[in-house]
Amino acid sequence: MPIVTIHDFTGVYAEQPFMQELRESAATDKNIHWLDCTKIEGTDCYCDDEAQAVLHKMMDEAGATAEPAPGIHFFDNGNYHYMSKLWTDRVQEPFDLVVFDHHPDMQPPRFEGILSCGGWVLEVLKNNPFVQSVTLIGVADHLVDEIREWITSLPADARNDVNGALLDRVKFIRESELKSELTDLSSHFTSHIPHSTSLYISIDKDALSTAEAATNWDQGSLTYEQLSATLTALTQNHKILSIDICGERARDMDFADTSTADALNNALNEKLFHTLTGLHGIL
Repeated sequence: MPIVTIHDFTGVYAEQPFMQELRESAATDKNIHWLDCTKIEGTDCYCDDEAQAVLHKMMDEAGATAEPAPGIHFFDNGNYHYMSKLWTDRVQEPFDLVVFDHHPDMQPPRFEGILSCGGWVLEVLKNNPFVQSVTLIGVADHLVDEIREWITSLPADARNDVNGALLDRVKFIRESELKSELTDLSSHFTSHIPHSTSLYISIDKDALSTAEAATNWDQGSLTYEQLSATLTALTQNHKILSIDICGERARDMDFADTSTADALNNALNEKLFHTLTGLHGIL
C-alpha cells in the first residue's frame, strides 16, 4: 500500500465517513498520516512563508523524505491545491507534471512572492529544475486562451523559466476536447511523454462534472470513467512519484443539500482511493 497523507485544513472531512475511517486508521497504520492543519494561519488560497515552514515541518515529521516513496495526498478543497507545489519541491529527479483541473493555476501572483492556489503550476514551471513539462487536463477553453495571451504578451525574458520557454513546456487538453466521444485521453500522452519519464499527478476534482463531485469552484465536464482510464494508462507505462487529490466543498459553502454534496464527495474519495491503491505503479 502506498503512503497516504491527508492535510485537513477546514475540517470538511469530518462529514465523510470514509475519510474518518482513514483518520482512525492513522492511529495504528504507519502508512497513513493525518495532518491537522486547521490551526495554521495564512493558508486559505494563499500560503505565506511562515505557513509553508509549518507545513514542511509537519510533512517532515510525517516521514516525507527528499525523494518520497509513491504516495497519495489529500489536500481538502481547491483553495489548497498549492500543496502540490510543496510536495513536488521534494522530488529530486526529472519528472513530468500531469494536472487534472478546470483551471490552469498559472495566474500571475496578485502579491509578489506569495504562493497561491491559482498560480502554483506557474511557480513549479518557473522554479523547479526537475520538472520537464506540464500537461493540464480539462481546463476551461477560455482560460487556456487567456493564459496563452498573457504569456505571449510578456517581455521575451519573462516568457522563459529555468528550463526554457514556458508555453513550449505546457500542453493543454481543453474541456471541449473531453466532450468529444472520440477523445481518448491516454492517446494524448503516448506521443509526447516517453515511457521512461517519471510522472507526478495532481487532481483537482473541479475538473469533474457536478454529477461526480461537489466542489468550491466552477466545474468542468470530465467523467470519472475518463479520469480512471487515463490514470490506469499512465500508471501502466510510467513510474508514478505521487498522486494528489483536492476539491472538497468549502465548509461555509451554501449548498441546497449539504448532506448530498458530502455523500457525493465521500463516495468519490473512496472510489479514487481504491482505484489508485490498486493501480500498477502505485503499489
